Amino acid sequence: MSRSNRPPLYVLGATSMLFASTLLLRPDKDADSSQSAEPGVLVLPQPLAAAELENEPPPLRDGATKASARHAVGPATTTAGIDQPPASDEPQAHKETSTQSSSKSDARVGDAKSTAPQLHTTIGSVEIFPTSNEWNRRVDALPVHQLSPVWLRSIGLDKGLHPDFGTTWRGVPNGIPFVVVRPEQPKVAVAFEYADESDPGPYPIPPNPPIEGGRDAPWDSDRHVIMIDPQQRRLYELYQLIPDPIVGWRAGSGAIFDLSRNHDRPEGWTSADAAGLPIFPGLVRYDEVAAGEIRHALRFTVVKSQRAYIFPARHFASRSSDPNLPPMGLRVRLRADFDVSKFPPGVRVILTALQRYGMLLADNGSDWFISGAPDPRWNDSELATLKQIKGRDLECVVTGELNP
Repeated sequence: MSRSNRPPLYVLGATSMLFASTLLLRPDKDADSSQSAEPGVLVLPQPLAAAELENEPPPLRDGATKASARHAVGPATTTAGIDQPPASDEPQAHKETSTQSSSKSDARVGDAKSTAPQLHTTIGSVEIFPTSNEWNRRVDALPVHQLSPVWLRSIGLDKGLHPDFGTTWRGVPNGIPFVVVRPEQPKVAVAFEYADESDPGPYPIPPNPPIEGGRDAPWDSDRHVIMIDPQQRRLYELYQLIPDPIVGWRAGSGAIFDLSRNHDRPEGWTSADAAGLPIFPGLVRYDEVAAGEIRHALRFTVVKSQRAYIFPARHFASRSSDPNLPPMGLRVRLRADFDVSKFPPGVRVILTALQRYGMLLADNGSDWFISGAPDPRWNDSELATLKQIKGRDLECVVTGELNP
C-alpha cells in the first residue's frame, strides 16, 4: 500500500458538491484570518484566537518570510473501502509493546536520567511518549552506518538543510500546525481513503481546524491536521483532511497514539505520515527552542526513497528497490565535530538536537526539509542559517535492520 500526490478518487467525485457547501462548512471569516489557530490553541469547544501555552518564553526577534516553496513528491495510489468508525477511539492497530520494540535493535542508546519532552498547556502538561521511545532516544553514541556515504550522496552532499517551518508563507502559517483539545471536544467520524491502514476514530476535529497549508491548500497536498488531548494523553493525526458535504470529513489516512506508552503500528501500515510514524514528536516547536533544549529527534523528508524501512518506521512509500536511496525511518545526525557556536542561539538549540537525537526520515517531500510547527515568534532570517549545514556535514547511523 502506498500513497499518491494525485487527488484522491473521492476528491475528483465530490469537487462540485464541496464547492457548493464551502460557506456552510467554514466560519464567517475572511481568507486571511481563517487560519489564525496557532500551536497550542485551546478548543473549548471553539478554538481561541491566541496560543494557550503555559509559561510562554519571551519572543525571538521578527525575521523575514521564507522564500522557497515546499513541493511534496508522493508515491503510487491505492484505494481502500470506507468503514464506519466504532464507538471507541482507542488505537486498534497498536499491538506491539515497548518490549517487542526494544528487540528490534541492540544498538540503540538511551539516557535513563533524561526526562521525556513535554507539551505544556493551560489544561495540563503531557509527556510526548516515554523517555524510552525511539523519538526520545539519543543517538550520538551509535555507530555510523556503512551505507552512510551512499545514502547521503543520493540525497545531496551539497544541498543544505531547509527549515520547513517559520512564521508565514504565502499568507498562511508556515509549517505543520497542531491544536490542543479538551476531552469533551465532540468527536466526529472520518471516512478514509486508506481505511484498512487507518485508526477508525472518531476524531476530535474542532470547528475550523488548523490545516497544514491553510484551509485553501490544494486537495492533493498533505493537509495534515494534528490534535492533542493532554488530559487523555491522546495524539490524533490526519493526512489530507477535506470537508465533505455528505459525511462531514474525509481523509487519506489517520492514526491515534497513546502518548503514555510505546506502541507501534503494524508492519506495513501507514499513518498520517508515509513512514507510519507519528508526526508531532518530530516537529521543531518554538517553546522548546526558546527554553533552550530539544529532547527528541526531528522529522525530515527527501525527494526519493527506497521501497524499504527501518524501525521505528513501519511503511515505505516508493516503487524503487534501488539500495542507494535512503529507506524510511533512516536516522541521520549532525557530526559531533561540527562547530555550532557560530549560529544564532535558537538555531544552536536545533543543531545540538541534531547532534544528540538526529532526525528521522518520515515522508517523501523536498530534500533535507526539516519539519516544525508554525509560530509568529520565529525569526525566519535566523532559521534560514540552517541552510549552511550541507549533506556532507551529516552521517547516517545504525538503528536497526532494513525491512524490504
